[in-house]
Amino acid sequence: MGAPVVGIIGGGQLARMMHAAGIGLGIKVALLAEGPDVSAAQVVHDVTVGDYTDPATVIAFAERCDVVTFDHEHVPTDLLHALQERGVLVRPGPEALVHAQDKVVMRRRLASYGLPVPTFAVVASPEELVAFADGTGWPVIAKTSRGGYDGKGVWKVDDPTGAGEPFRNLAPGVEVLAEEYVPFVRELSALAVRSPSGQAVAYPVSESVQQDGICVETTTPAPGLTMEQATACQRLALEIAQDLDVVGVLAVELMQRADSSVVVNELAMRPHNTGHWSIDGALTSQFENHLRAVLDLPLGDPRARAPWTVMHNVLGGDRTDLVDGLRHVLARDPGLKVQLYGKGVVAGRKVGHVTAVGDDLDEVLRRARHGAAELRSGS
Repeated sequence: MGAPVVGIIGGGQLARMMHAAGIGLGIKVALLAEGPDVSAAQVVHDVTVGDYTDPATVIAFAERCDVVTFDHEHVPTDLLHALQERGVLVRPGPEALVHAQDKVVMRRRLASYGLPVPTFAVVASPEELVAFADGTGWPVIAKTSRGGYDGKGVWKVDDPTGAGEPFRNLAPGVEVLAEEYVPFVRELSALAVRSPSGQAVAYPVSESVQQDGICVETTTPAPGLTMEQATACQRLALEIAQDLDVVGVLAVELMQRADSSVVVNELAMRPHNTGHWSIDGALTSQFENHLRAVLDLPLGDPRARAPWTVMHNVLGGDRTDLVDGLRHVLARDPGLKVQLYGKGVVAGRKVGHVTAVGDDLDEVLRRARHGAAELRSGS
């Protein structure tokens, strides 16, 4: 039959790591990339450079693949429907993916199931945003319904003077979602993987640390989470994956309140930054399981290899030669695992990550943080 070809739309580091996970399984990856030198295009052999919003480009690419999946959620939904009408396997499909593309659609769907979400409303003007906040209490969170990521398209509005900011430069068809401000104590991430045949697995729940809207660190399992709490988060992720008919990885980002209850913040339907720990910390990585799922292969064991795994993102800093930095990082701590994404160093940009595993949480945290700091600044 020959090796299956998985077409990945988007050429970022997620596609790069998917490709690496597929090599041992004999899976061929074809890439539709934004440019010839983006992260995944540096390592994938079969690369098409083109616009993922152009129907002719996407259709021509997809029709030579056995299945199409994604590095990001920004491919227009109507274009994905057009692929399905041509017989292309799109996984996850547009009916599921729209819930990761559009926050309004996602909030309404989850609320209709009675799942824990913030109080919300779609607001059409600063005045409506102020009225919402007056009813729920200040501050409030405002989000664009589409296009936001890594803290972009999200505002904490403290008083009426800031109510106009979310409405500036709105793209056509984009709405503003107003949400109550949730006084959470930490953020959790529950990852599930589901195949077309309905098999599903859930990874240990992670705690994530965000700075300026960007994930900088994950600890797995989430410290202090009881077995009952962890199981409830995993069941929530599995329930959402089944209800939305997700194929592949589903990341459910959660906000945990002081009383330990959780609220769904965001959904992602592709490998996720909070699951990067699984490359070196789990029996089967999220990237391998995503490929297995989209090809409807039996899913792998998601359990952790060690009591603690910490993944720390390397954000662009003073050091520009990251490969040279490996000499110092790996000489000091040969047990660290490093993934570099082949991206140009820009301040605050995710250019790689460092993973440490072990039995002592404080020691594992220290090692991961030191390795990432060395790669960022050489200090």
